[in-house]
Amino acid sequence: MPESTSLPVLALEDVGLICGWRFACGDSEPAAALSAADAADWLARDAAEHPHSGDFLWLHFNLANAQSLRWLQRHAALPEVFYAALREGLASTRLERAEGSLVAVLNDVNFEFDFESADIATLWICLDERLVITARTQPLRSVDALRAAVRSGDSPASTTELLEHLMRTQADVLVKVVRETTARVDEIEDVILARRDSRPRAHLGRLRRLLVRLQRLLAPEPAALFRLLQQPPGWMSERDRQGLAAASEEFSLMLRDMQTLQDRIRLLQEEVAAIVNEDNNRSLFVLTMVTVLALPINILAGLFGMNVGGIPLAEHPDGFWIVVSIVVAFTAVAAWLAHRHKQRQV
Repeated sequence: MPESTSLPVLALEDVGLICGWRFACGDSEPAAALSAADAADWLARDAAEHPHSGDFLWLHFNLANAQSLRWLQRHAALPEVFYAALREGLASTRLERAEGSLVAVLNDVNFEFDFESADIATLWICLDERLVITARTQPLRSVDALRAAVRSGDSPASTTELLEHLMRTQADVLVKVVRETTARVDEIEDVILARRDSRPRAHLGRLRRLLVRLQRLLAPEPAALFRLLQQPPGWMSERDRQGLAAASEEFSLMLRDMQTLQDRIRLLQEEVAAIVNEDNNRSLFVLTMVTVLALPINILAGLFGMNVGGIPLAEHPDGFWIVVSIVVAFTAVAAWLAHRHKQRQV
């Protein structure tokens, strides 16, 4: 291929397109992979020639590539609301209609997610009857799982069904996170009951911060979807509407499980705080007992150590043992009073 023609082609391919798929309506065949050039050609020619064919595209972009936004503005007729959401970079969940399209801002865990970093990133979505655009800056687990499902033969019948699959995949990923968190909480609970670990509060605090952050970012999603389904776009079928409603209900159940787990972690934190408080009280009681038991001997030692005239028993041959007996007697009385006070508290 001549250099004059290869450079434009390479420039067209290097637009940050992670994957592109064409889904055929009513076709049992799996989705066909598309390049950036094929997608641009379909958007410019095929969609205009066959507006009612039912075929649609899913294009997934990496916004870290500066060419992605330029390619979308050049080839995809997306509403300005979508580009405004990209420019703002807001991570708050939203789902709204815009010029006959749906614009969504969803949050998901990173592909390299772990319980230490708890990284969460944003996915921007714009879809209509013929086109689904998803864009992200960091790899996400849900989208990667959806890509794998499409690659293995999963073929949604409409753009709305593709969004439904994405939401269900997102819920599945979060369910796995909740399950792993629950397993860790179970282990910590066993450690707390056995009192083998002196640092369960740090582990519980880290897990609770993870769940709070996830719920804060994901909780608005079912409500936003519910408001959308009250006035869906005209091209959304009743079947697609019911599918989104079911996916939203599953997502709500997952959020409730997450809230239940947060409550359990809070109770465990209170239990740990009670154990720590009990240990502190025990240590304080031991310190008080030592102070009380040492009080008689300190008082007598101070009195007899003043080296002034008239110190009793100074010339007595058994004076030392008499003083020791007095100290032992007072110490025994103090110990008996302290033990009696402890028994009354119990």
